[in-house]
Amino acid sequence: MASVSTLGIGSGLKLADILDSLTTAEKAQLTPITKQQTSYTAKLSAYGTLKNSLEAFQTANTALNKADLFSSTTTTSSSSAFSATTTGGAIAGKYTISVSQLAQAQTLTTRNTQPDNKTAIASADSKITIQQGGDKKPVTVNISAADSSLTGIRDAINKANAGVSASVINVGNGEYRLSITSTETGSDNAMTLTVSGDADLQSFMGYNGTSTDAGNGMLESVTAQNALLKVNNVDIENSSNTISDALEDITLNLTDTTTGNQTLTITKDTSKAETAMKTWVDAYNTLQDSFASLTKYTKVDVGTDSQDTSNGALIGDSTLRTIQTQLKSMLSNTTGGTDFKTLSQVGITTDPMTGKLELDSTKLKKTLTENPTAVKDLVVGDGKKTGITTTMSSNLTNWLSSKGIIQAAKDGVSKTLNSLTEDYNNTSTRIDNIVAQYKAQFTKLDVMMSKLNTTSDYLTQQFASTTTKS
Repeated sequence: MASVSTLGIGSGLKLADILDSLTTAEKAQLTPITKQQTSYTAKLSAYGTLKNSLEAFQTANTALNKADLFSSTTTTSSSSAFSATTTGGAIAGKYTISVSQLAQAQTLTTRNTQPDNKTAIASADSKITIQQGGDKKPVTVNISAADSSLTGIRDAINKANAGVSASVINVGNGEYRLSITSTETGSDNAMTLTVSGDADLQSFMGYNGTSTDAGNGMLESVTAQNALLKVNNVDIENSSNTISDALEDITLNLTDTTTGNQTLTITKDTSKAETAMKTWVDAYNTLQDSFASLTKYTKVDVGTDSQDTSNGALIGDSTLRTIQTQLKSMLSNTTGGTDFKTLSQVGITTDPMTGKLELDSTKLKKTLTENPTAVKDLVVGDGKKTGITTTMSSNLTNWLSSKGIIQAAKDGVSKTLNSLTEDYNNTSTRIDNIVAQYKAQFTKLDVMMSKLNTTSDYLTQQFASTTTKS
Protein backbone atom coordinates (compact mmCIF):
# COMPACT_ATOMS: atom_id res chain seq x y z
CA MET A 1 0.00 0.00 0.00
CA ALA A 2 1.33 3.44 -0.86
CA SER A 3 2.54 5.70 1.93
CA VAL A 4 0.82 8.99 2.61
CA SER A 5 3.75 10.90 1.15
CA THR A 6 3.39 9.08 -2.23
CA LEU A 7 -0.39 9.36 -2.48
CA GLY A 8 -1.46 11.25 -5.62
CA ILE A 9 1.77 10.75 -7.55
CA GLY A 10 0.16 8.32 -9.94
CA SER A 11 -3.09 10.23 -10.36
CA GLY A 12 -1.80 13.73 -10.07
CA LEU A 13 -4.46 14.46 -7.49
CA LYS A 14 -3.64 16.01 -4.06
CA LEU A 15 -4.77 12.88 -2.27
CA ALA A 16 -2.20 13.22 0.56
CA ASP A 17 -3.49 16.71 1.40
CA ILE A 18 -7.09 15.53 1.25
CA LEU A 19 -6.26 12.58 3.58
CA ASP A 20 -4.54 14.94 6.03
CA SER A 21 -7.59 17.20 6.06
CA LEU A 22 -9.94 14.29 6.62
CA THR A 23 -7.70 12.95 9.44
CA THR A 24 -7.69 16.36 11.13
CA ALA A 25 -11.46 16.59 10.83
CA GLU A 26 -11.94 13.13 12.32
CA LYS A 27 -9.53 13.77 15.19
CA ALA A 28 -11.46 16.91 16.11
CA GLN A 29 -13.85 14.50 17.80
CA LEU A 30 -11.12 13.89 20.43
CA THR A 31 -10.86 17.56 21.42
CA PRO A 32 -13.97 17.70 23.65
CA ILE A 33 -12.83 14.53 25.41
CA THR A 34 -9.32 15.90 25.91
CA LYS A 35 -10.70 19.14 27.34
CA GLN A 36 -12.85 17.18 29.78
CA GLN A 37 -9.86 15.05 30.77
CA THR A 38 -7.81 18.18 31.44
CA SER A 39 -10.63 19.70 33.46
CA TYR A 40 -11.23 16.61 35.59
CA THR A 41 -7.51 16.03 36.11
CA ALA A 42 -7.20 19.59 37.42
CA LYS A 43 -10.21 18.95 39.65
CA LEU A 44 -8.65 15.80 41.07
CA SER A 45 -5.47 17.71 41.85
CA ALA A 46 -7.53 20.50 43.42
CA TYR A 47 -9.20 18.03 45.78
CA GLY A 48 -5.72 16.96 46.85
CA THR A 49 -4.84 20.59 47.55
CA LEU A 50 -8.09 21.01 49.49
CA LYS A 51 -7.31 17.95 51.61
CA ASN A 52 -3.77 19.15 52.35
CA SER A 53 -5.07 22.57 53.35
CA LEU A 54 -7.66 21.05 55.68
CA GLU A 55 -5.03 18.77 57.24
CA ALA A 56 -2.80 21.78 57.94
CA PHE A 57 -5.70 23.53 59.68
CA GLN A 58 -6.59 20.31 61.50
CA THR A 59 -3.09 20.28 63.04
CA ALA A 60 -3.56 23.78 64.46
CA ASN A 61 -7.09 22.97 65.59
CA THR A 62 -5.92 19.83 67.44
CA ALA A 63 -3.19 21.83 69.17
CA LEU A 64 -5.76 24.38 70.41
CA ASN A 65 -8.32 21.73 71.39
CA LYS A 66 -6.66 21.06 74.77
CA ALA A 67 -8.20 22.24 78.03
CA ASP A 68 -4.80 22.31 79.80
CA LEU A 69 -3.72 25.22 77.58
CA PHE A 70 -6.08 27.55 79.37
CA SER A 71 -4.88 26.73 82.86
CA SER A 72 -1.20 26.49 82.01
CA THR A 73 1.33 27.58 84.61
CA THR A 74 5.08 28.11 84.86
CA THR A 75 7.29 27.10 87.77
CA THR A 76 10.26 28.91 89.25
CA SER A 77 12.55 27.46 91.91
CA SER A 78 14.88 29.50 94.11
CA SER A 79 17.24 26.50 94.31
CA SER A 80 18.85 24.19 91.76
CA ALA A 81 18.25 21.33 94.22
CA PHE A 82 14.70 20.84 92.92
CA SER A 83 12.43 21.73 90.05
CA ALA A 84 8.75 21.19 89.35
CA THR A 85 6.35 20.45 86.54
CA THR A 86 2.62 21.12 86.58
CA THR A 87 -0.56 19.94 84.96
CA GLY A 88 -3.49 22.16 84.04
CA GLY A 89 -5.09 22.15 87.48
CA ALA A 90 -2.10 23.46 89.43
CA ILE A 91 -2.92 26.37 91.71
CA ALA A 92 -0.78 29.48 91.33
CA GLY A 93 1.06 30.41 94.50
CA LYS A 94 4.28 30.10 96.50
CA TYR A 95 5.47 27.02 98.39
CA THR A 96 8.31 26.61 100.89
CA ILE A 97 10.48 23.59 100.13
CA SER A 98 13.41 22.12 102.06
CA VAL A 99 15.10 18.83 101.16
CA SER A 100 17.17 17.07 103.84
CA GLN A 101 17.71 13.71 102.13
CA LEU A 102 17.47 12.28 98.62
CA ALA A 103 16.06 8.87 97.87
CA GLN A 104 18.68 6.30 96.98
CA ALA A 105 18.69 2.89 95.33
CA GLN A 106 20.46 0.17 97.31
CA THR A 107 23.71 -1.23 95.93
CA LEU A 108 25.29 -4.48 97.16
CA THR A 109 28.92 -5.26 96.37
CA THR A 110 30.78 -8.50 97.02
CA ARG A 111 33.04 -8.30 100.06
CA ASN A 112 35.58 -10.66 98.53
CA THR A 113 37.23 -10.21 95.15
CA GLN A 114 38.06 -12.49 92.23
CA PRO A 115 41.35 -12.52 90.32
CA ASP A 116 39.47 -12.24 87.02
CA ASN A 117 35.92 -12.05 85.67
CA LYS A 118 36.03 -15.28 83.61
CA THR A 119 36.82 -18.05 86.12
CA ALA A 120 33.89 -20.06 87.49
CA ILE A 121 33.23 -19.65 91.20
CA ALA A 122 30.76 -22.52 91.78
CA SER A 123 31.41 -26.21 91.31
CA ALA A 124 27.72 -27.04 91.13
CA ASP A 125 24.62 -25.53 89.55
CA SER A 126 23.02 -22.94 91.84
CA LYS A 127 20.07 -20.61 92.24
CA ILE A 128 20.11 -16.97 93.37
CA THR A 129 16.81 -15.71 94.77
CA ILE A 130 16.41 -11.93 94.87
CA GLN A 131 13.75 -10.50 97.19
CA GLN A 132 13.00 -6.74 97.20
CA GLY A 133 10.84 -5.49 100.05
CA GLY A 134 8.05 -7.57 101.48
CA ASP A 135 5.35 -7.00 98.86
CA LYS A 136 7.20 -8.04 95.70
CA LYS A 137 7.50 -11.52 94.35
CA PRO A 138 10.99 -13.01 94.67
CA VAL A 139 12.85 -13.69 91.44
CA THR A 140 15.02 -16.78 91.10
CA VAL A 141 18.02 -16.74 88.76
CA ASN A 142 19.54 -20.04 87.62
CA ILE A 143 23.34 -20.13 87.58
CA SER A 144 25.08 -23.11 85.99
CA ALA A 145 28.45 -24.12 87.33
CA ALA A 146 30.03 -23.50 83.92
CA ASP A 147 28.66 -19.95 83.81
CA SER A 148 29.32 -18.98 87.41
CA SER A 149 32.06 -16.46 86.65
CA LEU A 150 31.48 -12.82 87.53
CA THR A 151 30.54 -12.13 83.90
CA GLY A 152 28.23 -15.16 83.75
CA ILE A 153 26.45 -14.21 86.99
CA ARG A 154 26.11 -10.61 85.85
CA ASP A 155 24.56 -11.60 82.51
CA ALA A 156 22.17 -14.12 84.10
CA ILE A 157 20.90 -11.54 86.63
CA ASN A 158 20.44 -8.84 84.00
CA LYS A 159 18.50 -11.19 81.72
CA ALA A 160 16.14 -12.19 84.56
CA ASN A 161 14.42 -8.76 84.81
CA ALA A 162 14.61 -9.06 88.57
CA GLY A 163 14.31 -5.33 89.29
CA VAL A 164 18.06 -5.01 89.75
CA SER A 165 21.06 -4.45 87.51
CA ALA A 166 24.40 -6.22 87.94
CA SER A 167 27.86 -5.07 86.89
CA VAL A 168 31.47 -6.18 87.24
CA ILE A 169 33.89 -3.65 88.75
CA ASN A 170 37.63 -3.77 88.16
CA VAL A 171 39.03 -2.39 91.42
CA GLY A 172 42.64 -2.60 90.24
CA ASN A 173 45.58 -4.80 91.14
CA GLY A 174 43.96 -7.70 89.31
CA GLU A 175 40.89 -7.74 91.54
CA TYR A 176 37.24 -7.81 90.49
CA ARG A 177 33.99 -7.41 92.40
CA LEU A 178 30.32 -7.98 91.53
CA SER A 179 27.92 -5.13 92.20
CA ILE A 180 24.10 -5.33 92.21
CA THR A 181 21.92 -2.21 92.28
CA SER A 182 18.14 -1.95 92.65
CA THR A 183 16.47 -0.22 89.71
CA GLU A 184 14.12 1.63 92.07
CA THR A 185 15.00 3.99 94.91
CA GLY A 186 13.62 3.85 98.44
CA SER A 187 13.99 1.71 101.53
CA ASP A 188 11.04 -0.45 100.49
CA ASN A 189 13.15 -1.69 97.58
CA ALA A 190 16.04 -2.95 99.72
CA MET A 191 16.95 -6.50 98.75
CA THR A 192 18.13 -9.83 100.15
CA LEU A 193 20.00 -12.47 98.15
CA THR A 194 19.67 -16.14 98.98
CA VAL A 195 22.04 -18.56 97.24
CA SER A 196 21.37 -22.29 97.15
CA GLY A 197 23.18 -25.18 95.51
CA ASP A 198 26.84 -24.29 95.93
CA ALA A 199 28.51 -23.34 99.22
CA ASP A 200 31.30 -21.31 97.61
CA LEU A 201 28.82 -19.15 95.65
CA GLN A 202 26.64 -18.76 98.76
CA SER A 203 29.65 -17.62 100.75
CA PHE A 204 30.68 -15.24 97.98
CA MET A 205 27.44 -13.33 97.42
CA GLY A 206 24.75 -14.18 99.95
CA TYR A 207 23.09 -11.24 101.73
CA ASN A 208 20.38 -11.50 104.39
CA GLY A 209 19.78 -7.79 104.92
CA THR A 210 22.83 -7.13 107.09
CA SER A 211 26.57 -7.16 106.64
CA THR A 212 27.43 -8.82 109.94
CA ASP A 213 29.40 -11.72 108.45
CA ALA A 214 32.85 -10.20 108.42
CA GLY A 215 34.35 -12.75 106.08
CA ASN A 216 31.71 -13.57 103.48
CA GLY A 217 28.73 -12.36 101.46
CA MET A 218 27.94 -8.90 100.10
CA LEU A 219 28.27 -5.47 101.62
CA GLU A 220 25.71 -2.68 101.35
CA SER A 221 27.87 -0.13 99.55
CA VAL A 222 24.93 2.24 99.01
CA THR A 223 22.07 2.27 101.51
CA ALA A 224 18.47 2.16 100.32
CA GLN A 225 16.72 5.26 101.64
CA ASN A 226 13.70 7.47 101.09
CA ALA A 227 13.66 11.14 100.23
CA LEU A 228 12.97 13.43 103.23
CA LEU A 229 11.64 16.93 102.69
CA LYS A 230 9.30 19.55 104.06
CA VAL A 231 6.63 21.30 101.99
CA ASN A 232 5.23 24.37 103.75
CA ASN A 233 6.88 22.91 106.87
CA VAL A 234 4.99 19.59 106.54
CA ASP A 235 7.23 16.51 106.71
CA ILE A 236 7.09 14.26 103.65
CA GLU A 237 8.85 10.96 103.08
CA ASN A 238 8.88 9.36 99.63
CA SER A 239 10.63 6.40 98.06
CA SER A 240 11.32 8.41 94.89
CA ASN A 241 12.98 11.71 94.07
CA THR A 242 10.08 12.38 91.71
CA ILE A 243 7.18 13.27 93.98
CA SER A 244 3.75 13.73 92.41
CA ASP A 245 1.46 13.30 95.42
CA ALA A 246 2.70 16.01 97.78
CA LEU A 247 1.11 18.98 96.00
CA GLU A 248 -1.97 18.63 93.81
CA ASP A 249 -1.13 18.75 90.09
CA ILE A 250 2.51 19.58 90.87
CA THR A 251 5.36 17.11 90.49
CA LEU A 252 8.56 17.83 92.41
CA ASN A 253 11.86 16.63 90.98
CA LEU A 254 14.60 16.44 93.61
CA THR A 255 18.26 16.50 92.58
CA ASP A 256 20.05 17.60 95.78
CA THR A 257 19.52 18.64 99.37
CA THR A 258 18.85 22.28 100.17
CA THR A 259 20.35 24.74 102.59
CA GLY A 260 17.38 25.81 104.66
CA ASN A 261 14.02 26.70 103.16
CA GLN A 262 13.73 27.47 99.45
CA THR A 263 10.78 28.74 97.41
CA LEU A 264 8.79 27.20 94.58
CA THR A 265 6.65 29.75 92.72
CA ILE A 266 3.74 28.72 90.46
CA THR A 267 2.40 31.46 88.18
CA LYS A 268 -0.29 31.56 85.50
CA ASP A 269 1.05 31.33 81.96
CA THR A 270 -1.13 32.62 79.12
CA SER A 271 1.61 32.46 76.49
CA LYS A 272 0.90 28.87 75.41
CA ALA A 273 -2.80 29.54 74.86
CA GLU A 274 -2.04 32.84 73.10
CA THR A 275 0.40 31.12 70.74
CA ALA A 276 -1.99 28.26 70.03
CA MET A 277 -4.86 30.65 69.27
CA LYS A 278 -2.70 32.83 67.01
CA THR A 279 -1.49 29.75 65.14
CA TRP A 280 -5.10 28.60 64.81
CA VAL A 281 -6.21 31.97 63.40
CA ASP A 282 -3.30 32.00 60.94
CA ALA A 283 -4.08 28.44 59.85
CA TYR A 284 -7.76 29.29 59.37
CA ASN A 285 -6.82 32.30 57.22
CA THR A 286 -4.42 30.19 55.16
CA LEU A 287 -7.28 27.77 54.59
CA GLN A 288 -9.47 30.65 53.39
CA ASP A 289 -6.71 31.63 50.94
CA SER A 290 -6.77 28.07 49.63
CA PHE A 291 -10.57 28.21 49.25
CA ALA A 292 -10.26 31.50 47.35
CA SER A 293 -7.58 30.10 45.02
CA LEU A 294 -9.52 26.92 44.28
CA THR A 295 -12.71 28.88 43.48
CA LYS A 296 -11.15 31.87 41.72
CA TYR A 297 -13.26 33.27 38.86
CA THR A 298 -12.30 35.88 36.30
CA LYS A 299 -15.17 37.39 34.33
CA VAL A 300 -14.85 37.01 30.57
CA ASP A 301 -16.32 39.03 27.72
CA VAL A 302 -19.62 37.98 26.20
CA GLY A 303 -19.07 35.57 23.33
CA THR A 304 -15.75 34.29 24.60
CA ASP A 305 -15.48 30.58 23.97
CA SER A 306 -13.47 29.61 27.07
CA GLN A 307 -12.96 30.71 30.65
CA ASP A 308 -9.82 32.36 31.96
CA THR A 309 -7.08 29.74 32.38
CA SER A 310 -6.23 31.08 35.85
CA ASN A 311 -9.65 30.16 37.20
CA GLY A 312 -9.81 27.72 40.10
CA ALA A 313 -10.62 24.10 39.36
CA LEU A 314 -13.36 23.97 42.02
CA ILE A 315 -15.55 26.90 40.99
CA GLY A 316 -19.08 26.15 42.20
CA ASP A 317 -17.96 22.82 43.65
CA SER A 318 -20.50 21.55 46.18
CA THR A 319 -17.94 19.69 48.31
CA LEU A 320 -15.81 22.76 48.91
CA ARG A 321 -18.84 24.98 49.38
CA THR A 322 -20.25 22.60 52.01
CA ILE A 323 -16.99 22.58 53.99
CA GLN A 324 -16.57 26.34 53.78
CA THR A 325 -20.14 27.02 54.87
CA GLN A 326 -20.03 24.60 57.78
CA LEU A 327 -16.69 25.95 59.04
CA LYS A 328 -18.10 29.45 59.01
CA SER A 329 -21.14 28.25 60.94
CA MET A 330 -18.94 26.56 63.56
CA LEU A 331 -17.17 29.85 64.30
CA SER A 332 -20.39 31.17 65.77
CA ASN A 333 -21.11 28.02 67.76
CA THR A 334 -22.00 29.09 71.31
CA THR A 335 -22.61 25.62 72.73
CA GLY A 336 -20.33 25.26 75.72
CA GLY A 337 -19.79 28.99 76.18
CA THR A 338 -20.32 30.34 79.68
CA ASP A 339 -19.30 33.96 80.22
CA PHE A 340 -18.18 34.26 76.58
CA LYS A 341 -20.57 33.35 73.79
CA THR A 342 -18.69 34.59 70.71
CA LEU A 343 -15.09 34.70 69.54
CA SER A 344 -15.32 38.48 69.22
CA GLN A 345 -15.60 38.66 73.02
CA VAL A 346 -12.13 37.17 73.33
CA GLY A 347 -10.56 39.26 70.55
CA ILE A 348 -11.20 37.26 67.36
CA THR A 349 -13.45 38.81 64.71
CA THR A 350 -14.31 37.92 61.10
CA ASP A 351 -13.68 40.20 58.12
CA PRO A 352 -17.04 40.13 56.24
CA MET A 353 -15.32 40.79 52.90
CA THR A 354 -12.68 38.07 52.97
CA GLY A 355 -14.05 35.65 55.57
CA LYS A 356 -10.69 35.75 57.32
CA LEU A 357 -10.21 36.08 61.06
CA GLU A 358 -8.61 39.08 62.74
CA LEU A 359 -6.91 38.77 66.13
CA ASP A 360 -6.76 41.48 68.79
CA SER A 361 -3.77 40.22 70.80
CA THR A 362 -4.27 42.71 73.63
CA LYS A 363 -7.91 41.75 74.16
CA LEU A 364 -7.08 38.03 73.93
CA LYS A 365 -4.35 38.28 76.55
CA LYS A 366 -6.67 40.24 78.85
CA THR A 367 -9.46 37.65 78.67
CA LEU A 368 -7.01 34.76 79.13
CA THR A 369 -5.57 36.45 82.20
CA GLU A 370 -8.88 37.43 83.79
CA ASN A 371 -11.09 34.48 82.87
CA PRO A 372 -9.21 31.60 81.21
CA THR A 373 -11.91 29.09 82.17
CA ALA A 374 -14.54 30.97 80.18
CA VAL A 375 -12.23 31.12 77.15
CA LYS A 376 -11.67 27.40 77.47
CA ASP A 377 -15.42 26.76 77.70
CA LEU A 378 -15.97 28.69 74.47
CA VAL A 379 -13.06 27.26 72.51
CA VAL A 380 -12.75 23.69 73.80
CA GLY A 381 -16.05 23.13 75.62
CA ASP A 382 -16.35 19.69 77.19
CA GLY A 383 -13.94 18.20 74.67
CA LYS A 384 -16.62 15.80 73.42
CA LYS A 385 -19.57 17.64 71.90
CA THR A 386 -19.32 21.31 72.84
CA GLY A 387 -16.76 23.99 72.04
CA ILE A 388 -15.69 25.49 68.71
CA THR A 389 -12.50 23.47 68.23
CA THR A 390 -14.15 20.29 69.48
CA THR A 391 -16.93 20.62 66.92
CA MET A 392 -14.42 21.47 64.20
CA SER A 393 -12.26 18.52 65.17
CA SER A 394 -15.16 16.11 64.74
CA ASN A 395 -16.11 17.52 61.35
CA LEU A 396 -12.52 17.68 60.08
CA THR A 397 -12.03 14.05 61.00
CA ASN A 398 -15.18 13.10 59.09
CA TRP A 399 -14.31 15.18 56.03
CA LEU A 400 -10.78 13.80 55.83
CA SER A 401 -11.62 10.16 56.53
CA SER A 402 -11.36 7.44 53.90
CA LYS A 403 -15.15 7.57 53.63
CA GLY A 404 -15.49 11.36 53.90
CA ILE A 405 -16.87 13.79 51.35
CA ILE A 406 -13.46 14.69 49.92
CA GLN A 407 -12.57 11.07 49.18
CA ALA A 408 -16.06 10.55 47.77
CA ALA A 409 -15.56 13.54 45.46
CA LYS A 410 -12.13 12.25 44.38
CA ASP A 411 -13.57 8.81 43.71
CA GLY A 412 -16.28 10.36 41.55
CA VAL A 413 -13.74 12.32 39.52
CA SER A 414 -11.49 9.27 39.14
CA LYS A 415 -14.43 7.25 37.87
CA THR A 416 -15.24 9.96 35.32
CA LEU A 417 -11.60 10.12 34.21
CA ASN A 418 -11.53 6.37 33.70
CA SER A 419 -14.68 6.63 31.60
CA LEU A 420 -13.20 9.50 29.56
CA THR A 421 -10.03 7.49 28.97
CA GLU A 422 -12.12 4.62 27.68
CA ASP A 423 -14.11 7.01 25.44
CA TYR A 424 -10.88 8.53 24.13
CA ASN A 425 -9.33 5.17 23.34
CA ASN A 426 -12.48 3.90 21.62
CA THR A 427 -12.89 7.10 19.59
CA SER A 428 -9.20 7.13 18.68
CA THR A 429 -9.38 3.51 17.50
CA ARG A 430 -12.48 4.25 15.44
CA ILE A 431 -10.79 7.28 13.86
CA ASP A 432 -7.69 5.24 13.04
CA ASN A 433 -9.89 2.65 11.32
CA ILE A 434 -11.74 5.31 9.32
CA VAL A 435 -8.48 6.99 8.27
CA ALA A 436 -7.09 3.59 7.26
CA GLN A 437 -10.20 3.07 5.08
CA TYR A 438 -9.75 6.51 3.52
CA LYS A 439 -6.12 5.71 2.78
CA ALA A 440 -6.97 2.35 1.25
CA GLN A 441 -9.64 3.95 -0.93
CA PHE A 442 -7.34 6.78 -1.97
CA THR A 443 -4.61 4.28 -2.80
CA LYS A 444 -6.98 2.33 -5.05
CA LEU A 445 -8.11 5.61 -6.62
CA ASP A 446 -4.52 6.62 -7.17
CA VAL A 447 -3.71 3.29 -8.86
CA MET A 448 -6.84 3.40 -10.97
CA MET A 449 -6.25 6.99 -12.06
CA SER A 450 -2.65 6.15 -12.85
CA LYS A 451 -3.80 3.33 -15.14
CA LEU A 452 -6.42 5.56 -16.75
CA ASN A 453 -3.83 8.25 -17.35
CA THR A 454 -1.49 5.69 -18.89
CA THR A 455 -4.28 4.40 -21.14
CA SER A 456 -5.20 7.97 -22.06
CA ASP A 457 -1.63 8.78 -22.99
CA TYR A 458 -1.42 5.62 -25.15
CA LEU A 459 -4.65 6.34 -27.00
CA THR A 460 -3.63 9.93 -27.55
CA GLN A 461 -0.37 8.75 -29.11
CA GLN A 462 -2.23 6.26 -31.30
CA PHE A 463 -4.70 8.87 -32.53
CA ALA A 464 -1.88 11.24 -33.26
CA SER A 465 0.01 8.59 -35.22
CA THR A 466 -3.05 7.68 -37.30
CA THR A 467 -3.70 11.31 -38.18
CA THR A 468 -0.10 11.80 -39.29
CA LYS A 469 -0.17 8.80 -41.71
CA SER A 470 -3.38 10.06 -43.26
